[in-house]
Amino acid sequence: MSADTSRRIVLLRHAKAEWSQESDHERPLAERGRTDAPVAGRKLADSGIVFDLALCSTAVRTRETWKLAVHEMPQRPKTAYEERIYEASLGELIALVNETPDDVTNLLVVGHNPGMHALADALSGSSEGDALGRLARGGFPTAAFAVVEFSGPWKSVEHGVGRLTDYWTPND
Repeated sequence: MSADTSRRIVLLRHAKAEWSQESDHERPLAERGRTDAPVAGRKLADSGIVFDLALCSTAVRTRETWKLAVHEMPQRPKTAYEERIYEASLGELIALVNETPDDVTNLLVVGHNPGMHALADALSGSSEGDALGRLARGGFPTAAFAVVEFSGPWKSVEHGVGRLTDYWTPND
Protein backbone atom coordinates (compact mmCIF):
# COMPACT_ATOMS: atom_id res chain seq x y z
CA MET A 1 0.00 0.00 0.00
CA SER A 2 1.24 3.46 -0.77
CA ALA A 3 1.97 6.13 1.81
CA ASP A 4 -1.14 8.06 0.75
CA THR A 5 -3.50 5.13 1.29
CA SER A 6 -6.86 6.25 2.65
CA ARG A 7 -7.56 4.61 6.01
CA ARG A 8 -10.28 4.63 8.65
CA ILE A 9 -10.22 4.19 12.37
CA VAL A 10 -13.55 3.57 14.07
CA LEU A 11 -13.73 4.15 17.81
CA LEU A 12 -16.56 2.28 19.55
CA ARG A 13 -17.24 2.85 23.22
CA HIS A 14 -18.54 -0.18 25.12
CA ALA A 15 -22.28 -0.35 25.73
CA LYS A 16 -23.88 0.46 29.12
CA ALA A 17 -22.41 -1.63 31.95
CA GLU A 18 -23.79 -2.79 35.29
CA TRP A 19 -22.54 -1.26 38.49
CA SER A 20 -21.51 -4.24 40.57
CA GLN A 21 -19.33 -5.43 43.42
CA GLU A 22 -16.95 -6.88 40.84
CA SER A 23 -13.74 -5.10 39.98
CA ASP A 24 -14.18 -2.43 37.31
CA HIS A 25 -12.48 -4.66 34.74
CA GLU A 26 -15.03 -7.45 35.36
CA ARG A 27 -18.22 -5.36 35.08
CA PRO A 28 -20.72 -6.95 32.62
CA LEU A 29 -23.17 -5.19 30.35
CA ALA A 30 -26.46 -3.95 31.73
CA GLU A 31 -29.73 -4.85 30.01
CA ARG A 32 -29.64 -1.56 28.08
CA GLY A 33 -26.10 -2.37 26.98
CA ARG A 34 -27.19 -5.76 25.65
CA THR A 35 -29.84 -3.91 23.63
CA ASP A 36 -27.61 -1.06 22.38
CA ALA A 37 -24.57 -3.12 21.33
CA PRO A 38 -26.32 -4.95 18.45
CA VAL A 39 -27.85 -1.65 17.29
CA ALA A 40 -24.35 -0.14 17.11
CA GLY A 41 -23.22 -3.23 15.19
CA ARG A 42 -26.05 -2.79 12.67
CA LYS A 43 -25.19 0.90 12.22
CA LEU A 44 -21.56 -0.05 11.61
CA ALA A 45 -22.68 -2.70 9.11
CA ASP A 46 -24.87 -0.10 7.38
CA SER A 47 -21.83 2.18 7.03
CA GLY A 48 -20.36 -0.28 4.54
CA ILE A 49 -16.98 -0.30 6.27
CA VAL A 50 -15.34 -3.72 6.16
CA PHE A 51 -12.90 -3.97 9.05
CA ASP A 52 -9.53 -5.63 8.60
CA LEU A 53 -8.75 -5.66 12.32
CA ALA A 54 -10.60 -5.07 15.58
CA LEU A 55 -8.71 -4.21 18.75
CA CYS A 56 -10.86 -4.80 21.82
CA SER A 57 -10.12 -4.05 25.45
CA THR A 58 -9.96 -7.11 27.67
CA ALA A 59 -12.60 -5.73 30.07
CA VAL A 60 -15.76 -7.85 30.28
CA ARG A 61 -18.05 -5.03 29.09
CA THR A 62 -15.98 -4.35 25.96
CA ARG A 63 -15.72 -8.04 25.07
CA GLU A 64 -19.49 -8.43 25.50
CA THR A 65 -20.15 -5.30 23.42
CA TRP A 66 -17.93 -6.61 20.63
CA LYS A 67 -19.51 -10.08 20.70
CA LEU A 68 -23.01 -8.60 20.29
CA ALA A 69 -21.99 -5.95 17.71
CA VAL A 70 -19.91 -8.19 15.44
CA HIS A 71 -22.85 -10.61 14.95
CA GLU A 72 -24.61 -7.80 13.05
CA MET A 73 -21.73 -7.32 10.61
CA PRO A 74 -21.48 -9.09 7.26
CA GLN A 75 -17.87 -10.11 7.87
CA ARG A 76 -16.02 -10.78 11.12
CA PRO A 77 -12.59 -9.14 11.16
CA LYS A 78 -9.51 -10.54 12.81
CA THR A 79 -9.86 -9.59 16.48
CA ALA A 80 -7.11 -8.96 19.01
CA TYR A 81 -7.95 -8.52 22.67
CA GLU A 82 -5.63 -5.79 23.89
CA GLU A 83 -5.24 -5.17 27.62
CA ARG A 84 -3.42 -1.88 26.98
CA ILE A 85 -6.74 -0.28 25.87
CA TYR A 86 -8.19 -0.58 29.39
CA GLU A 87 -7.50 2.69 31.29
CA ALA A 88 -5.23 3.90 28.45
CA SER A 89 -4.24 7.54 28.21
CA LEU A 90 -4.57 9.43 24.93
CA GLY A 91 -0.84 9.04 24.30
CA GLU A 92 -1.01 5.29 24.94
CA LEU A 93 -3.95 4.92 22.54
CA ILE A 94 -2.13 6.84 19.79
CA ALA A 95 0.96 4.66 20.35
CA LEU A 96 -1.21 1.55 20.05
CA VAL A 97 -2.77 2.79 16.79
CA ASN A 98 0.74 3.58 15.50
CA GLU A 99 1.56 -0.15 15.85
CA THR A 100 -1.19 -1.19 13.40
CA PRO A 101 0.21 -3.18 10.45
CA ASP A 102 0.22 -1.28 7.15
CA ASP A 103 -1.90 -3.96 5.44
CA VAL A 104 -4.83 -2.82 7.62
CA THR A 105 -7.03 -0.24 5.90
CA ASN A 106 -9.98 -0.15 8.34
CA LEU A 107 -9.33 -0.49 12.07
CA LEU A 108 -11.97 -0.76 14.82
CA VAL A 109 -11.06 -0.04 18.44
CA VAL A 110 -13.54 -1.11 21.14
CA GLY A 111 -12.71 0.73 24.33
CA HIS A 112 -13.64 3.05 27.15
CA ASN A 113 -14.09 6.68 28.03
CA PRO A 114 -12.43 9.05 28.45
CA GLY A 115 -10.03 7.44 25.95
CA MET A 116 -12.39 6.95 23.00
CA HIS A 117 -13.66 10.54 23.20
CA ALA A 118 -10.17 11.97 23.65
CA LEU A 119 -8.82 9.98 20.69
CA ALA A 120 -11.71 10.94 18.38
CA ASP A 121 -11.32 14.58 19.32
CA ALA A 122 -7.52 14.58 19.05
CA LEU A 123 -7.32 12.86 15.67
CA SER A 124 -10.09 14.95 14.06
CA GLY A 125 -8.60 18.09 12.57
CA SER A 126 -11.83 18.60 10.60
CA SER A 127 -15.21 17.00 10.15
CA GLU A 128 -18.10 16.51 7.77
CA GLY A 129 -21.05 18.67 8.69
CA ASP A 130 -21.49 19.26 12.40
CA ALA A 131 -19.90 15.98 13.53
CA LEU A 132 -17.19 17.68 15.62
CA GLY A 133 -19.74 20.03 17.16
CA ARG A 134 -22.03 17.11 18.04
CA LEU A 135 -19.08 15.24 19.55
CA ALA A 136 -18.13 18.29 21.63
CA ARG A 137 -21.71 18.90 22.80
CA GLY A 138 -22.80 15.32 23.36
CA GLY A 139 -19.66 13.71 24.68
CA PHE A 140 -19.13 10.06 23.85
CA PRO A 141 -21.99 8.05 25.43
CA THR A 142 -22.00 4.29 25.79
CA ALA A 143 -22.33 2.36 22.50
CA ALA A 144 -21.42 5.48 20.49
CA PHE A 145 -18.88 5.38 17.69
CA ALA A 146 -16.80 7.83 15.68
CA VAL A 147 -15.28 7.28 12.23
CA VAL A 148 -12.06 9.14 11.46
CA GLU A 149 -10.47 9.02 8.00
CA PHE A 150 -6.86 9.91 7.19
CA SER A 151 -4.20 9.20 4.59
CA GLY A 152 -0.81 7.67 5.17
CA PRO A 153 0.71 4.94 7.30
CA TRP A 154 -0.57 4.10 10.77
CA LYS A 155 2.75 5.15 12.28
CA SER A 156 1.98 8.73 11.16
CA VAL A 157 -1.29 8.97 13.14
CA GLU A 158 -1.10 11.99 15.43
CA HIS A 159 -3.17 14.95 16.59
CA GLY A 160 -5.26 16.56 13.85
CA VAL A 161 -4.38 14.20 10.96
CA GLY A 162 -7.90 12.97 10.35
CA ARG A 163 -11.37 14.01 9.32
CA LEU A 164 -14.33 12.96 11.47
CA THR A 165 -16.70 11.56 8.84
CA ASP A 166 -19.33 10.01 11.10
CA TYR A 167 -20.35 10.22 14.74
CA TRP A 168 -23.27 8.11 15.94
CA THR A 169 -24.89 7.60 19.33
CA PRO A 170 -27.76 5.30 20.31
CA ASN A 171 -29.88 8.44 20.81
CA ASP A 172 -29.51 9.52 17.14
